[in-house]
Amino acid sequence: MNKTLLLLAALALPPVQAADKLDPIQEQWARCQYQVADEEREGCLEQLSIRADLASSANPTRTDLLIWSAIVKSTWAGAKGGLGALRLVKDARRRLEQALQQDASALDGSAYTSLGSLYYQVPGWPVGFGDKDKAEQLLRQALRINPQGIDPNFFYGDFLLQQGRKEEARSYLHKALQAPARPGRELADAGRRKEIEARLARL
Repeated sequence: MNKTLLLLAALALPPVQAADKLDPIQEQWARCQYQVADEEREGCLEQLSIRADLASSANPTRTDLLIWSAIVKSTWAGAKGGLGALRLVKDARRRLEQALQQDASALDGSAYTSLGSLYYQVPGWPVGFGDKDKAEQLLRQALRINPQGIDPNFFYGDFLLQQGRKEEARSYLHKALQAPARPGRELADAGRRKEIEARLARL
């Protein structure tokens, strides 16, 4: 059995599903992020990143899979932390930039949301590539594409909160909390709402 099949077997995912389907990646991401114990989250996301990268590589024209390979990788970086995560976030940035070139409107502009979140969460020069102005530009572009979405409103609200712009942050966080439910993304929506409520509690 070759290395790819061994990895797929370890992830309990049939090769066809790995190559063609986005839903299982989204579902497993939500489980890793919101249901797995803290000490196991990094390993869960690392395995999922292998799956997402394989799916994207097998379907190079699928911008949605490319975006999700970046989302998983950046989430894994967040769980990993420290300087060891910089390689992961740089790879995630490259994938998101490629996604924007392929189809900037894919998944309701999610590449803008994810890339913007990287730019405000990653340290700035000389450690990383963080850039608050670029983050705001990207997040506002995401909101122009998907003004009612839970993720663009949450991340822009979180960015504003980090910048000390509390009243603006409160407005976007409340809007995120009122965002329409996403069919098939119930676990992700529930987890995100808990994050929103935690931010609002800080205000």
